[in-house]
Amino acid sequence: RRKNSKEAQSTTAARTLLSLLSLFLFTQVFGLSSVAQVVLGKGNNGQYLSINIAFGIGVTLGIYAAGGVSGAHLNAAITITQWVLGNLSWTKLAAYIIGQFLGSFLAAATVFALYYDALYDYTEGNLTVSGPTATAMIFSTYPAPSVSLQGAFFTEFMATVMLILGILVIHDEKNNAALKAAQPILSGMLVLGIGLGMGMNTGYAINPSRDLPPRIFTAMAGWGTDVFTADHSWWWVPVAAPILGCLAGVFIYKACIDFHNEPEHETENKKEEAGTETS
Repeated sequence: RRKNSKEAQSTTAARTLLSLLSLFLFTQVFGLSSVAQVVLGKGNNGQYLSINIAFGIGVTLGIYAAGGVSGAHLNAAITITQWVLGNLSWTKLAAYIIGQFLGSFLAAATVFALYYDALYDYTEGNLTVSGPTATAMIFSTYPAPSVSLQGAFFTEFMATVMLILGILVIHDEKNNAALKAAQPILSGMLVLGIGLGMGMNTGYAINPSRDLPPRIFTAMAGWGTDVFTADHSWWWVPVAAPILGCLAGVFIYKACIDFHNEPEHETENKKEEAGTETS
């Protein structure tokens, strides 16, 4: 029985990993290709707004597709937070993160192949992180020139706090959760809102799985180690800040909202009483 149980867990983990790999690939391609189109099209094929909309659409479709497989674990910061809270096992944690990272890496490779000709025409074969024909920002985030490392860290931290607060508000059944079918749309709108309001400083990574794998890909594909050393070794900020922001956001939500919600059975009793009075 133990052997069968372990085999079942391994099979489930493998299926989850493969599903997330393909779904994250599907989600990430929307966002990265929109950035490529804006940058390589020199502003003639989209603007900053179109990038935000594309990421919102990608997140929405990814949640619709992955909801039944993994509960739509498309963000390593949220996945790690769920594990810290005891809601995920080590097996699922590893499967989710590996699936997210591989999917994101393949998405970067897909967009690179999709825009290969345009990339080399735009850069004349000189792939750079900075300069007038820089293209590394197509795949990963980099801070604006006027933003300090501390300011950029705080931006990513606060943007992820707002992300997790929004997700908890949308999904909290004990509070005022949205209809299940509408939750992916609202989550996509949440990402859109974060991009519109907090995207200028850093490009709002808010997800280690969205930022680190494409950065590794660019290091391998011709941009070199500059992708890790540029901007005072910025690369670790989109990894650490979202995780800390996610943990802080959960604490804020529990302290300010969740602990003040009535227990589920009391809420159900009140609903029944209200229904009886209405009758």
